Amino acid sequence: MIVRQLSEIVGTEHDVDTDTWNSRRLLLKKDGAGFSLHDTLIKAGTETEIWYKNHIEAVYCIEGEGEIEVIGEGTVYPIRPGTLYVLNGHEKHLLRGKSRMRMVCVFNPPCTGTEVHDAEGTYPIMDN
Repeated sequence: MIVRQLSEIVGTEHDVDTDTWNSRRLLLKKDGAGFSLHDTLIKAGTETEIWYKNHIEAVYCIEGEGEIEVIGEGTVYPIRPGTLYVLNGHEKHLLRGKSRMRMVCVFNPPCTGTEVHDAEGTYPIMDN
């Protein structure tokens, strides 16, 4: 059994902070669950271009408001507490935080804990 507290992750290498988001990685590839689980804060007034071509991500909003725009389609979906979206088609998208949003994110394949988006907005597949 794995039991962790968010307070154990904050301030470690698995608390990844960027200009537009802060992802606290609670469950990682090394844990062997087959997915990773992240508690992520999207910063207010930000926009991030993302393309998870190597992962499927499920996101559940528990706090704040924003929107996701599918690039190439122009379709925009509002995000507020209770909203779930799943990028099961590896959709390239813009994520906008109108206010600070808190999201629970699940990745398959699982992340190792230190990933950041590359120039394409992608997380690489990492072996460790």
